[in-house]
Order: sequence, then C-alpha cells, then structure tokens
Amino acid sequence: MASNGENDKSLIVSFGEMLIDFVPTVSGVSLAEAPGFLKAPGWCSGERGYRGGEARRKGGVCRKARTALAFVTLRADGEREFMFYRNPSADMLLRPEELNLELIRSAKVFHYGSISLIVEPCRSAHLEAMRVAKRAGALLSYDPNLRLPLWPSAEEAREQILKIWDEADVIKVSDVELEFLTGSDKIDDETALTLWRPNFKLLLVTLGVINGVGVCHKILTFSWQKVVGDEFSDCLSRYLLPDDVGPHIL
Repeated sequence: MASNGENDKSLIVSFGEMLIDFVPTVSGVSLAEAPGFLKAPGWCSGERGYRGGEARRKGGVCRKARTALAFVTLRADGEREFMFYRNPSADMLLRPEELNLELIRSAKVFHYGSISLIVEPCRSAHLEAMRVAKRAGALLSYDPNLRLPLWPSAEEAREQILKIWDEADVIKVSDVELEFLTGSDKIDDETALTLWRPNFKLLLVTLGVINGVGVCHKILTFSWQKVVGDEFSDCLSRYLLPDDVGPHIL
C-alpha cells in the first residue's frame, strides 16, 4: 500500500563535523607516549550515518579547506585525550544556502552535536537545519559531544550548548557533560532532572564504560553494560525507530 506524509520518512540524517581520527598503534598510552598513529574514520555527529556498511555524505565537498584531524587516545587510567587540527576545516565553512533541504525534510530523525555551533557560518547553517527538520516533523536528537579545547571559552560552550537545549526531543549527555552543564559534581537523578524539559521524550546520561542512567518522562534507571558515547547514541536511534529506517549523513 502506498503511503505518504510522515510514513514515507525512512532516514536518520546526521549533521556535524567530518573527521579523520588518528589513534595510537598501542592502547593505554597518552598522546605523548604513543609510538605512532593509525588513521581511522572519525566517530562524531557527522560521521554516524551508515547504510550497508558504506558511509554516505550528502552535503557536497568543500574545496576551500581540508577535513579536520583528531588525535585521540584512551589512557590506561580511563581518561581520553584529544588534539585537533582545524581552523578552518571544511565543516566550519558550511553556509545555510548550501544545506540539502530536501534531505533534511525527509528525515525521521535529525541528529546533531554542538561543535558546529562554535563559529559562523556553520552555526547559522546548523540552526537553520534544525528549524527545517523540526518544521518537517523530525525527531530531534542531540548529543552535545563537549570538546572544550575547540571553544573560545567554557562560558561560551555552556551558553551555546544550552541555547538550543529546549528544541530537542532526545538528548544524550555524559557524566562529564552533566557536571559541566549543571555545575554540580553529583551524578544522580536529581541533578539530571535539572536538565529535563517538558517536551523531552528521553534524556540519557552515560557513565563511562560501566552503565548509564536514563530519564524518560520520569526518572527511570537502566543498566547499559559497556555501551557508551557514540555507540550508545547509534544503538538508541535504532531502538527508537522501525527496522526499515536507515541512517544517512548530511
């Protein structure tokens, strides 16, 4: 049977920066201690769309700047380290008039982070893409993906991340981001609820590699063993959507 309207929507459209990650050739070391690095596809908001194992980018190619580089490691103490090479990178130069509006309007879910809010013109492109997706009835999924070294200041990061907070339907934050945004060192339901908004469908707080705390209309606690960060968001998106919904990259 033919369908129309929202029933035709079958895409997860992800908006964000494209990266090439460089990871150490050995595990459990700091960036300074790494003997060498291997390049790998980045795993951020703009990298998260796959269909049939093939990443697809729908926003075109920027020839005025290069793809950003990120050196990433997970140290033996469980802490991550990042070093970025951009300023500018291609994603920072995206303009509102370059948006693929047809693709955005076809999204069942529109997923984004906060790094594209750091500078213009990408910030305006990000905000316009959100408006278009929301008007088209997409579920808005937000993972702030805080990377403080990229922001001019912590205050600017907090202001911009929270400025679009109320627009989302689903938000995933880490325990570190919860502490940063609330100013509280308590990682509990009461603290998480200060970030809750009446229009939210789901607010999730991940706690490292052990488990997570979920908030769904009211406080609920789940045990998510070894499912964190980007993997968590990807699994969640697939859980919330029908099996025939496939992800795409903007």
